Amino acid sequence: MKDFIDDDKIQHVLDISVRPEKKRVEDVLDKAKELKGLTPEETSVLLQTEDKELINEILITARFVKESIYGNRLVLFAPLYIANHCSNNCLYCGFRRANKELKRVALTMEEIAAEAQAIEAEGHKRILMLCGEHPTRSSLDYFIEAIETVYATTNFNGEIRRINVEVAPLEVEEFKRLKAAKIGTYLLFQETYHHATYREMHPSGPKRNYEYRVTAMHRAQEAGIDDVGIGALFGLYDYRFEVLGLLYHAQHLEKTCGVGPHTISIPRLEPALNAPAAIKPPHPVSDDEFKKLVAVLRLAVPYTGMILTTRESAALRNEIFGLGVSQISAGSRTNPGGYHDHGGNDFMAAQFNLGDTRSLDEVIYEIVQQGLIPSFCTACYRLGRTGADFMDLAKPGLIKKFCRTNAIFTFEEYLLDYASDKTKKAGLKLVEKLLADTEGAGLKRSINSRLKRMENGERDLYI
Repeated sequence: MKDFIDDDKIQHVLDISVRPEKKRVEDVLDKAKELKGLTPEETSVLLQTEDKELINEILITARFVKESIYGNRLVLFAPLYIANHCSNNCLYCGFRRANKELKRVALTMEEIAAEAQAIEAEGHKRILMLCGEHPTRSSLDYFIEAIETVYATTNFNGEIRRINVEVAPLEVEEFKRLKAAKIGTYLLFQETYHHATYREMHPSGPKRNYEYRVTAMHRAQEAGIDDVGIGALFGLYDYRFEVLGLLYHAQHLEKTCGVGPHTISIPRLEPALNAPAAIKPPHPVSDDEFKKLVAVLRLAVPYTGMILTTRESAALRNEIFGLGVSQISAGSRTNPGGYHDHGGNDFMAAQFNLGDTRSLDEVIYEIVQQGLIPSFCTACYRLGRTGADFMDLAKPGLIKKFCRTNAIFTFEEYLLDYASDKTKKAGLKLVEKLLADTEGAGLKRSINSRLKRMENGERDLYI
């Protein structure tokens, strides 16, 4: 597999869409409402729109598309950093090899188990496990042992049911080992799709190889990992170029592998220790531009999950929840060991600084206030509804029924086992409303029956 990203083509698509006419924008939005996605040319029209009224229409349409496909559920997870040793020298990352002030850490299996227990004690059921790229301190053997350790670690009713992973690009046989470890989604970010910027941001280390990185998802799918997630780090280059890069990447995966990415992540540059590009982003993205790009991505790839991290402030995250985001991190730590020792996000050992430092319970309370359903669901992965099978349910609009029902069940678990009194009171009121609003007498009876079983001590119920 060769590099398939054409910088000149992306720039041309942007250039021909400068200052689009109102009618053209409205036509693209009408097509977006059909829930079939957009071409790069149509996406560029929305990206190049500067009229405030039309941008507001883009945001409104994104809310409609998100609600139509996923309903009002929002999946939560926690990132688990197990090591920060790294062979790369990325100019935007606190883990960079040249950062001599960083406290280097590689957790032992006992420490990883303690982290898992601390995360479980908060109520999380899903994690994203990640580390720096290092041949010995972050080897594949070490990473797989860490996965096995977390899956084997429980705490009261707490357990991690799905481990998504973010590791450096691998060969096909290595990806097969990851799959055998029962991972969920494999995530890897290109960071920037602009070739010259990529070379500038990665002056040394194995990550400097653009082609090997951009083709990693093809090798993962060849190895049988059919849920993959891509992403760009916004702020390194023009956000419009990066959005189109993500779209071309998604389309190429669908064309060559039969299914596009399960998720797209949208991190924005935040300060990191001794990371010059993070301290002063080359192409800063404003809050308004960030909201716009989130909405445009939702319209361009309507069936792909979108992940929002705790890099953003609490206020901005609350605004963006309804614009197309389907998964969020909460209560995050980006330094190895940050959960168990209660030391918070130690900037001297962290990959980047956090914008949203709220606890999981505080985030859930805010989500409930917006009428959204906090979800820790892992049912699709465990029942084989992944890859093409997931898309077969998503495209005709059937996945929403599963998402909504299983979100209610996992939220009920959280309320019974972990919620503060304030969150429990608000949450139970929401569950009661959701049950009352459920269409179909049979489904309503099924949900009510399972909720009563959970009140009697059963856990991990799903459809």
